[in-house]
Amino acid sequence: MRTDFKRKGRGFTLMELLVVISIIVVLAALTAGGFKVVKEKQRRSQARVQIGLLQMAMEDYATDHGGEYPSYPQQNAKNGTDEIFNALFGDPIKEDTKVYLSELDPENDTQDWLAGKKGLENLAIYDPWGNEYYYRTNDPENPDQTIAANPDFDLWSAGPDGKTEPGAAGGYDRDNPDNLDDIRGWD
Repeated sequence: MRTDFKRKGRGFTLMELLVVISIIVVLAALTAGGFKVVKEKQRRSQARVQIGLLQMAMEDYATDHGGEYPSYPQQNAKNGTDEIFNALFGDPIKEDTKVYLSELDPENDTQDWLAGKKGLENLAIYDPWGNEYYYRTNDPENPDQTIAANPDFDLWSAGPDGKTEPGAAGGYDRDNPDNLDDIRGWD
């Protein structure tokens, strides 16, 4: 007696399965890489918008304070954003404090500018990469020494690498490799 085994359906061979899996892996890698590029572009755009908002608030502050911007931050060797936080958001304990940028509210930090900090102690303003923004003005007590690239103030993000280096005499060196990815509020 002879038995014929007929296949009812043809299955996939191991080689076909490997080819399909390889194609899926390649497409997933391309998609993940594309998302990374898009996310980095989004962060750069977010930093530009944040710098623009901070600059407008700084101009409003200067208008109300006789053309003067917040204190000269180089004196305490910090990035300077704690000074502009205090100037733009103010001291909520004082009743006559004007808020120039409500997005800096530490209790409602929807843009994560304060890196998740709550309360009002030692707050600084952070860029989308979690690095503190940089702020500086020329020294009002020494007007002959110009450090800032702008006549009023400089505000910038160190970018994705978090590094920024001063140039000669404390000025900004755009050719320094650490500064190439910086997002500047001037140019």
